[in-house]
Amino acid sequence: MSTWSGGESCMAGEERARKRLARIGHKQSHDAQNLRGIRAKMMQEKRRVEKIQMRKQIKALEERNVMTADDSLPSDPVPHYLLDRNHPSAAKALAPMGLRQKFAHVSHPTLGVTVKAPILSVKKNPQDPMYTRLGVLTRGTVVEVNVSDLGLTTTTGKCVWGRYAQITNNPEEKGTVNATPLV
Repeated sequence: MSTWSGGESCMAGEERARKRLARIGHKQSHDAQNLRGIRAKMMQEKRRVEKIQMRKQIKALEERNVMTADDSLPSDPVPHYLLDRNHPSAAKALAPMGLRQKFAHVSHPTLGVTVKAPILSVKKNPQDPMYTRLGVLTRGTVVEVNVSDLGLTTTTGKCVWGRYAQITNNPEEKGTVNATPLV
């Protein structure tokens, strides 16, 4: 073992390797900033391939480390009085009453008649434009209903099939849709 001046022993091989690895990042950064031309293109291609490999390795490690939940043991115990109950259907839990209505009770003020008319489409919801696109029924929503049962005719004598009506109640709370036709 050789010694340096001052009595210090020279660095061991693993120490030199560790320091060399620590300096590699600095050298790569310096080269990336200063290389020009074809050498810069070659280096960027090499770095791109390294990044792709690194992403693949990280993704593989993440997939391996994902813990699957054991279905046999529930995470939270259910009380005995709830065990015999059926679970609510996902459709009812996800879709509110305003999305499930197919018919509207249309009251014609001049005729004094109320008809159960099928809802053809939602034209305008004053609450939110997104509600209009989703077809949610709330108070004040303008819907198109089939009023052929009322026997309304146009001035030329043709039977009126679809007509706009405005919802007068809150379908979310009541469970029914009441509407009056718009003139």
